[in-house]
Amino acid sequence: MFTFALALGGGILLGNLLWRPPIWLGIFASVCLVSTAILCSKHPRFAWLVAHGAVIALGWIAFVGHASQSAATAADSAINDFLSGQEVTFIGTVQREPGAFASATRNFLQLDLATESLTDATHSRTTHAGIRLNIYSREREDEEAETATASHPRFKYGDRIRVIAKLRPPKNFHNPGALDYESYLRRQGITALGSAKLESIELLGNNSDRIGRWRSYARHSIIARIHQLWPERQAALMDAMLIGERAFIEHDVTADFQRSGTYHVLVVSGMNVGILSLLVFWLLRRLRFGEVIASAATVILAAGYAFLCDGGAPIVRAALMLAIFLIARLMYRDRSPLNALGIAAALVLLFDPAALFDTSFQLTFLCVLVIAGLAVPLFERTSDPWRRGLRHFQSTMFDLSLPPRVVQFRLDLRLLLSRVERFAPEPLMRFLTLRTIGVVLTIWEVFVVSALMQVALVLPMARYFHRATLTALPANILIIPLTGILMPASAAALALSYVSQSLAALPAFIAGLSLHLITGTVHIAGSLRYADLRLPSPSWTASLLSISALAVALLAARRSRRWAVVSLAALIAAAVFLVTRPAAPQISPGQLEVSAIDVGQADSTLLVSPEGRAMLVDAAGPLGFSRSEFDYGENVVSPYLWARGFSRLDVVVISHGHSDHIGGMLSVLNSFRPRELWVSRLPQTPAAERVLTRAQDLGISIRELHAGDELNWSGTHIRVLAPATSDEPGTKPHNNDSLAFRIAYQETAVLLEGDSEKQAERLIALQKPEAVLLKVAHNGSLTSTTPELLDAVQPRYAFISVGARNPFRHPRPEILGRLAQRGIATYRTDTMGALTFLLDGKTVTPPTPR
Repeated sequence: MFTFALALGGGILLGNLLWRPPIWLGIFASVCLVSTAILCSKHPRFAWLVAHGAVIALGWIAFVGHASQSAATAADSAINDFLSGQEVTFIGTVQREPGAFASATRNFLQLDLATESLTDATHSRTTHAGIRLNIYSREREDEEAETATASHPRFKYGDRIRVIAKLRPPKNFHNPGALDYESYLRRQGITALGSAKLESIELLGNNSDRIGRWRSYARHSIIARIHQLWPERQAALMDAMLIGERAFIEHDVTADFQRSGTYHVLVVSGMNVGILSLLVFWLLRRLRFGEVIASAATVILAAGYAFLCDGGAPIVRAALMLAIFLIARLMYRDRSPLNALGIAAALVLLFDPAALFDTSFQLTFLCVLVIAGLAVPLFERTSDPWRRGLRHFQSTMFDLSLPPRVVQFRLDLRLLLSRVERFAPEPLMRFLTLRTIGVVLTIWEVFVVSALMQVALVLPMARYFHRATLTALPANILIIPLTGILMPASAAALALSYVSQSLAALPAFIAGLSLHLITGTVHIAGSLRYADLRLPSPSWTASLLSISALAVALLAARRSRRWAVVSLAALIAAAVFLVTRPAAPQISPGQLEVSAIDVGQADSTLLVSPEGRAMLVDAAGPLGFSRSEFDYGENVVSPYLWARGFSRLDVVVISHGHSDHIGGMLSVLNSFRPRELWVSRLPQTPAAERVLTRAQDLGISIRELHAGDELNWSGTHIRVLAPATSDEPGTKPHNNDSLAFRIAYQETAVLLEGDSEKQAERLIALQKPEAVLLKVAHNGSLTSTTPELLDAVQPRYAFISVGARNPFRHPRPEILGRLAQRGIATYRTDTMGALTFLLDGKTVTPPTPR
């Protein structure tokens, strides 16, 4: 079944790459099935291979059907008429429990809604679409912020509401390495994004079904109990670990878990299902329930737990595998975990073929594959015989079923215990000794599983998250046993709290102590400077080497000891190679590169010198009035740089202190550790102070520039044009604070002017900064790109960093007309995505339109 699941996945992958008529695939599958039936009696192995062809065709057909259904859904343009950014009134039903995020200045709710009807000034339609709605309340004074969360209504599953909102379609950032956000939302049933004020929402009642209503009630009840049993900070973590509610977790805590390689503990995963199911099964067997009843009850509990936690790929996979394993165990067929993994994978992929491309699906199945395919065979050679040797320790008849070396171990241990009997009772010493040996074997198994996980996950972690967590192994060795204590203790505390708070006090204390030790370990491991190594996207050579090493290790693990050792050594070597030999940056030697990164209605520009040095000018960020928690530096700018192969930057530049330029800089500093930071005179705002303080902590040289400064940088000449030396920063950032400079390579040059407005552009124009390429200031607004500046610069090419459907209507038609009248070829990130210009010293190679 495992190889059948691989074949099914291969068919889905082929369907994604090549379209073929389903009738052709059906004929091919039929031929394979008939051939299998004919060959199975005389040539079973060949028939087995032919059967895989039918499975490949099945996966191909499943993906084609899924794609056709998705295309039909996307073609339903009923909602498109309402996505212009104008106010829309619609009625919808809450489909998912909302997350609530509170800070010192705002409250923010997020709801997933299924619409019934939409109405605006010109249209009114009945349509069913999924909308993810961000809801904002009025800003409060600081003294009221502490009670802000409590003032929000608590929306529940099935609540029917009328709301006035502004809707827009989801949009990807069109950069290399960018997340396919549109597909991500589409898989969740979301076709539009919206924003609304809390005051515009009217609750119309609740029309949820009985099961959904029970689930909502159960979740709220459990969350309430958690916040009664543990202090607020611990309760926030318990919410996430026990039922997947992440509403109250602070960003710094999440970052520590990510940096230490223990993030899997913070989310509901297969480990939760495994621990709780083991506890329930063990209790039922101790209460003398039969195998069938105990197995059935455990499966029902796991399914209910997955439903309660809004089952994602990890927990659904775990529940499926648990059911398959327990059913196989009843039939005495519990020795093939790879078969259970294959059946679970096949069921998930048949239900949702697109899950194959989901990062969560890939990671969870890879983890189980490593345990079943590598760890289990290794344990069979190492710890399992000794564990078996601890059973029925006093029985000499049991010795006959054990290998000679294990029998010798039991005899020596009995002899040793008989010698120490004079110092302590023999039963007590036997109990302590056997328990100690059991603990040592458990530590060995945790070490092996953690080590194999870290080695096997290096490739997906580098490709998807650009991370190598060097402290993950020691951190997990400590944390996994603690989680094994925390989960049953917290489950017991929650169950007992419905009877008596006093009865729940002891297990709640044990769970709280375990959580305290976990968070302490995570904080220490995550705060180490080299705990979290950020990596560029691995090359195809390194990726194929890593995949091949894993495949060979899986095939050799059950072979001879020598082959198993050699294959594991090769797997470790491939992981080390991938971490220590990252892909070379994708650059054009001998040319000055100017790349505008698609960051929406913000700014970020990458410059690569002819000698291969990299400079990042601004790191994007949310608009000043925006209340988004989105980190542009971590989620947009850095993935672009990693996809290009950059692991370090030589210089980063902050043109001025507005949030859409400086907002992502903190993450860039942490990830790329540049040698220098160039700034203009920044006002003392909290954002600027955080960036400057972090730069000093990292040992980055800070250089303040102003008009008149000239410097040579990696084969280029830079002349700073603004701000003037006499300018003093105000208490708030202003566009005319922008650092403007001309960077020249031989006979070609580019002018970058931040968000300079007319006053600053007048100063720039007086310095006659001729340049073949111009970065249009302030997203193409009317405040900039004056005729006198264009007359002074005389560019042949211009580019504008601007967001699609932005509320300011940038770039303004007047600016585009002004550029067109002068014959300046203009490029925009909102229509073309990331833009790359190459200056070879004599000519400019503009981007190829896509």
